[in-house]
Amino acid sequence: MTEDDADVFIKICGLRTERDVEAAVAAGADAVGFVFAPGSPRTVDAATARRLAALVPAGVLTVGVFRGQSVEEVRRFAEESGVRGVQLHGEEGPEHYAALRAEGRTLLRATAERVRRCGEYGEDLLLLDAPDPGSGKPWNWGSADFTAPEGRWLLAGGLNPSNVHEALKATGAWGVDVSSGVESERGVKSPALIHAFAQAARGR
Repeated sequence: MTEDDADVFIKICGLRTERDVEAAVAAGADAVGFVFAPGSPRTVDAATARRLAALVPAGVLTVGVFRGQSVEEVRRFAEESGVRGVQLHGEEGPEHYAALRAEGRTLLRATAERVRRCGEYGEDLLLLDAPDPGSGKPWNWGSADFTAPEGRWLLAGGLNPSNVHEALKATGAWGVDVSSGVESERGVKSPALIHAFAQAARGR
């Protein structure tokens, strides 16, 4: 294990139960995500997220995940759930990030587009995802013409315990984000897979 392996930032997303949270924290996750975007099998309400977020240590970032929702709705869910980070996963422009910046939360921008650097829209962290987020289908991060963005960015989309180390080596990503890749069935997290993913990401 290299020093870089040990420093990999890991976000486990789509948590819905106390067991999910306990497994992510025990595995050493740096961030955990709660999905507020409608239509996902991982979607939770604000009250559930608040209850689960209360179990998360202060050193682990709690993130609300949104897709195509208004600033007012994002703000309401964030306030009611108490999450300390907001991830926008849609067509939101820089104005959305500017409007949420005053809230003092960590802002994450998730996109399937290739971008030059983190921070272009005012985000604190950039997340490069597959075109169909949450599907477990990867984008071609192994492509020879892939150019890593500058700054703090997370690789997502189709990652799992068996390929995350290779993906990190190929892309040089600052961190990784996983959801379906640590599930025993759609929407159901596996503590064993969460642990295996974190171990593999950190080269152990």
